[in-house]
Amino acid sequence: MAYPQDMLAGDEELLLHRHPHWKMLFLPAVTFVVATAVAGFLLGLVSKHVDGTTRTVLLAVVAALWLGLVGWRCVGKLLSWRFTHFIVTDRRVLIRQGILTQSGIDIPLGRISNVQFRHGLIDRMLRTGTLIIVASSDDPLEFDDVPQVERVHSLLYHQVFDAMDMRRDDGSDDRFRRADDRDS
Repeated sequence: MAYPQDMLAGDEELLLHRHPHWKMLFLPAVTFVVATAVAGFLLGLVSKHVDGTTRTVLLAVVAALWLGLVGWRCVGKLLSWRFTHFIVTDRRVLIRQGILTQSGIDIPLGRISNVQFRHGLIDRMLRTGTLIIVASSDDPLEFDDVPQVERVHSLLYHQVFDAMDMRRDDGSDDRFRRADDRDS
């Protein structure tokens, strides 16, 4: 977990670090297995029935097609999965993604006004889903394939609630101070 630790302030506490759910790697894995099986079959067929220079050329073409397909459909998705981070600290939510060109979003917990999740039947069976975070004055941000989305939702809800209590207790949020003054 060295990557998220490097992004944190000195007294900031890491609560959660996740990559997207493994389900996003299912189709690339199936593609890899099928492409490898077909390539192996074709290599065996060419080796058995073709001789000479034609054999060498056909073996190279099959290998190049396999490599291209695996690189295009499998390696890119694997790297995308590996270099996507969903991080929750005691102060903010961070999302980082990208290999060569990286993008990121930092959402302070104090700005989060709503946290939701959505998952269908398959997502519930795989314990994953979409997390929706609404920060004040912004459009909702949706993060797909968040593992254990209900736990993450609960964690964020409690962190946001605690952040609101802390602001209210130290008087830094005027809305809460005025509401408290009226109650007294």
